[in-house]
Amino acid sequence: MKPRLAALLAAAALALLPTTASADVAYPDPLPLTGRQIIHDPTVHRLKNGQYVAYSTGGVIGARLSTDLRDWTDAGNAFTTPPSWWYDYNSTADPWAPDLTYRDGRYWLYYAVSSWGSNHSAIGVATSPSGLPGTWTDHGKAFSSDTTDTWNAIDPAVVRAGGRLWMAFGSYWTGIRMVELDPRTGKAIPGAEVHHLATRPDAPYAVEGASIVHHGRYYYLFASYDACCQGVNSTYKIRVGRSASVTGPYTDSTGKPMLEGGGDLVLASHGRYIGPGGESTFRTHGTTWLAYHYYDANDNGTPKLGLNRLGWRSDWPVPK
Repeated sequence: MKPRLAALLAAAALALLPTTASADVAYPDPLPLTGRQIIHDPTVHRLKNGQYVAYSTGGVIGARLSTDLRDWTDAGNAFTTPPSWWYDYNSTADPWAPDLTYRDGRYWLYYAVSSWGSNHSAIGVATSPSGLPGTWTDHGKAFSSDTTDTWNAIDPAVVRAGGRLWMAFGSYWTGIRMVELDPRTGKAIPGAEVHHLATRPDAPYAVEGASIVHHGRYYYLFASYDACCQGVNSTYKIRVGRSASVTGPYTDSTGKPMLEGGGDLVLASHGRYIGPGGESTFRTHGTTWLAYHYYDANDNGTPKLGLNRLGWRSDWPVPK
């Protein structure tokens, strides 16, 4: 888990290996941005009104708006006040790592409420007709975890597959998991199996922040590895594996399972861009994008929004 919204130091980057999980490659810089770039754990979406919105950790789910993906303005928060149930999981009602999707004529916003170092956590769900800040209706908990569980209900990422609705989630508590959702309520189906998608061989099993993309025959699982939020000492990086089934098993391009620490390196620190992670993916105008935060070594380590197009080479994602 990560302490969200820090202003630390560093530089980040981008890349991917379609043939090996360890080859050296150059990372392309993110899209040049202007305006309100400060962000943590972004989820980005193109709304029906033509605007782009980015929700993030910080505030009561902080919001940014753009008309072109390049210039961003502050748009307040998703909620004007925190729902009261948040305080059961965090005394400051500080939500983390939102995930924004659209289905059945509504926008769906998932987010995590927890405290640092605890798996007494919950993922909440809200809906909106427009996706704009201030228009959200909260529907309470979609899924939760407690100290008796071996997983952590944070960092949600929702995906549709085979006519069913799924949510990847998880953090250091044995890595990334997945549970099926009821498409009517948007909440976990009672008693649904919790699938295991990715972990590391040794504690603290530092894998979190999943995002899943369907392309061709495969589902691609992106995840953040190592340590976030430590300025120039941040070691966050983004890795990927793929599977023919949304519930796994996911493997990297060498065939190593993500349940055994596998994962092709997509993006790591380079130049001024340190510790890229907290990623999500979105699609607009026929292009898939990777959104993430990094720490700007040229601006006192301020966390900023990174955006890179994703291309495909030999059925593996390649950032541009």
